[in-house]
Amino acid sequence: MKFGIFYEHQLPKPWEEHSEYQLMQDSLAQIELADQLGYDYAWEVEHHFLEEYSHSSAPEVFLGAASQRTKNIRLGHGIIQTTTNQPHRVAERVATLDLLSGGRVEFGMGEGAGPAELHPFGTQVRSKRERWVEAVEAIIPMFTSTNWEYHGEFFDFPARNVIPKPYQKPHPPLWVACSNIQTIGQAGQWGMGALGFTFISPEAAKAWVHRYYNNMLHHSVKLADYPSNPNIAMVSGFMCAETDEEAREKAAGWTFFIFALSRYGRKGIDAPGQSDLWAEYQDWRHSDKAKQAVDNALVGSPETIREKLWQFQKAHVDQVILLNQAGKTSHQDICESLEMFAKEVMPEFHDAEADHQVWKEKVLAQDIVLEELDTEPYDLYSHQNEDIVRMSPEQLKAMMAAKEAERAAAGDD
Repeated sequence: MKFGIFYEHQLPKPWEEHSEYQLMQDSLAQIELADQLGYDYAWEVEHHFLEEYSHSSAPEVFLGAASQRTKNIRLGHGIIQTTTNQPHRVAERVATLDLLSGGRVEFGMGEGAGPAELHPFGTQVRSKRERWVEAVEAIIPMFTSTNWEYHGEFFDFPARNVIPKPYQKPHPPLWVACSNIQTIGQAGQWGMGALGFTFISPEAAKAWVHRYYNNMLHHSVKLADYPSNPNIAMVSGFMCAETDEEAREKAAGWTFFIFALSRYGRKGIDAPGQSDLWAEYQDWRHSDKAKQAVDNALVGSPETIREKLWQFQKAHVDQVILLNQAGKTSHQDICESLEMFAKEVMPEFHDAEADHQVWKEKVLAQDIVLEELDTEPYDLYSHQNEDIVRMSPEQLKAMMAAKEAERAAAGDD
C-alpha cells in the first residue's frame, strides 16, 4: 500500500492579514517533510469560492512551488476541474508542472460539485458530465499530437500544436474524482485511477475493488487513446498520536472538514464574504455525527491506525491519502503526526507493496478472477450524510427538470 497526503487549504475564520500566506508556507513545509519521510504522493484540490473550506483555487501554482522543494514525492492534481478550465490551458499547465518536477505529476480530473462553483464560470450543473467527457476527449491528445483539433458541443477549436509536451510519455497517469461512489465503477470502465473516500467497511472496499477491476477488464469504454491507470485511492481523515485519546483531541480539523462540506452542500454560498463557518461549527463539533466522523477516520495511536489499514490492505486498496491539514489543526500537530506514522506504521505497508503489485498483475492478466460482488449495499462513503451525498448525472438532470417544471407551473398560476 502507498500513502499520500491531501490538501484543501482549509482556513477557518477569523483571518489575520497574513493567514493565507502562512497557510501556504506551512503546507509547503509539510510536503517537503513528507517527501523526506518517504510518503509517496501529495494531492492538491481545485475549488473556487468555498471560503474557509478550501482556499486552493490555483493548484498548479502551489504544486509548481512544491516541485522545487521536493525530490521524490509525486505531485497529484486531485483534481483539476476540467469543466471550468479551458482545455488548452489544462494541458499546458499539466505538462509544464511535469517538466518542472522531472515527471512526478499525477493528473486527476473532475467535474466540480455544484452551482456555487460552476455557475460563475458559465457551466451548468446538469451538463457537467457531458462537458467533462468532452474535456477528456479534447485534452488527452494534446499531450502527444502536434496538430490537434476538436469540435464538440462545449469545446470547439482549430488545429494547433499545444506546447510544451510533458516529461512523462505519453503523459502523466490519469485519475478521476469519485465523490459519488458509483463513479468508481465508471473509473474502471474509463481505465482511470479512482480517487475516492474511505469505504464504510472492509466488505465495501472489497466489493468496489472487484467492481473496478472487472469493469476495467470486461467493460472497457475509454474516452480517448491513453494507457490505463489501474489504481484505487481513498482519502481519509487522519491524526496519529501516542494514544487514541490524544489523537481524537487533535482531530477536530477532520470534523470541521465534514461540517463545512455538509454546510456548502446544504446551503451553497448564501453570503459571500460574510459567513462564518467556524462559528457555525462550534455546536456541531460535539454532535453524534462529529463523533462518528472521527470513529470512521484514521485517527488514533499507531496500533489503532495499523489495525484499520490492514483491513483495506486485504481488500487491495492501492493507496490511502491522509487528510491532516483541516480546520485549525496546527502545523506542529500535522508534522508530528506525519513523522510518527512514517516511523511506526508506514514501513510495514510499504514492505507489502511488492506482493500487492504481483496480485494486481495477476488480476490484469486474468490469472486471478475476481468474483462479481454486489455493491448496492455500499452506496455511500463512511463520511457521507444527507447533505454530502453526490447525485449521479441522471439524478441531477431529473432534479433540475423537476425544478423547471415547478417554476413553469408557478408562472402559469
